[in-house]
This record gives sequence, C-alpha cells and structure tokens, in this order.
Amino acid sequence: MNQSSSNLYTMPSVDESGKFIYTDEELIGRFQNGDENAYVELVRRYKDRLINFVFQYVSDYEQAEDIVQDTMIKLYIKKHYYKEIAKFSTWIYTIAKNLANTELRKRKRRKITQLSHMSRGEKQIELPAIQPDTGQEVQNEYAHKLIGNAIQQLPEHFKTVLIMRDIQELSYDEISNIVDVPLGTVKSRINRARIQLQSELQELRK
Repeated sequence: MNQSSSNLYTMPSVDESGKFIYTDEELIGRFQNGDENAYVELVRRYKDRLINFVFQYVSDYEQAEDIVQDTMIKLYIKKHYYKEIAKFSTWIYTIAKNLANTELRKRKRRKITQLSHMSRGEKQIELPAIQPDTGQEVQNEYAHKLIGNAIQQLPEHFKTVLIMRDIQELSYDEISNIVDVPLGTVKSRINRARIQLQSELQELRK
C-alpha cells in the first residue's frame, strides 16, 4: 500500500460543509489501486442502506445482513469488475438486488420441494383469522406483512424504485442515478407503483 492511500483515515471523511472528500467513484478507484481503507469507507457508507434495501425483498433482517455481507465480499474480490461507465451506487445496489433475488428463488424451490414431500394424508394446519379485537401489536405486524406481500407482487422495476423512495427515502435524483434511468421515468414508475400497490393491498384485504 502506498503512502498516500494509507492516509485515508488521517483526515476527516467530510469537509467543513459536510460533503464527502472522496466520491464513491474515487474511493473504488483507490481501492482498485490497493487502498484497503477505501474499501472500509465504502462499506461504512453503504452497509446500512443496503441492509434496509434488501430487507424489503427478503423480509428477514438477519438474512438481509447476510446478503449484504455477501455483497461486500463480492465488492472486495471483484473490485476490478467495476468500470467508471456507471455510478458506483448503481453497481453495488445491482449486486445486492441480484443476490436478494437469488435468495427468493431458492425459497421458492425449497417451498416446492417441501410441498412435493408432503403425504396426501397429512393434515395441514389452519391459521386463525386475525380478529378486529386482536392486540395492536399483532395488528401492526399483520398490516406490515400485508404491505410487504403487496410490494412483492409489484414488477421488479416498480418495486425497486418504490422501496428506494418510500421506504429508504432517497431523493428522486439519487434513485435516477442508482437505477440509471431518466428522472422523469423514475417519477412515473414510482407513481404507477403506488397506484398498483394500493390495488394489491385492496385485493389482499379481501
């Protein structure tokens, strides 16, 4: 590691105005040139954001953490795959999203396998319906599951932007940069996703 790269943490990571001294793209460039501290800074910037993002796909916090850990491992071992023709945020979010979708496909295969091994005479457990007088905590959990299920029903290009905007509260500009589509397209997809989400929620409540 050269002397300049080893000094990343001898100075503040933000300037007096609160802006990052290094852009994401500068950090990945430094990491590609052997600066391990640049990798640590990228992990610090993106870990929590990616966990929140992935959680909306898998609905399991520990699993979201595992997927993000795998994402950071891929960042480490495949750092030279990144080319500065796209923003780093687009690249890292895409890795995390692909790993989340891989996990969802595995779940579906496991579920199909489990069903195929059930004997015909096995009695299935019937879950009781949620009653109006159930405790508030249970009602909130039920509502959360309804929303999560409805989000999962959205097309991929709608689901991604909706999660980023309404759950992660990213700006339209940030989302546009991450998914690499024009700002107007992002706004249109979010509006259409919200409309479809409302429709899905109505169906799930029936």
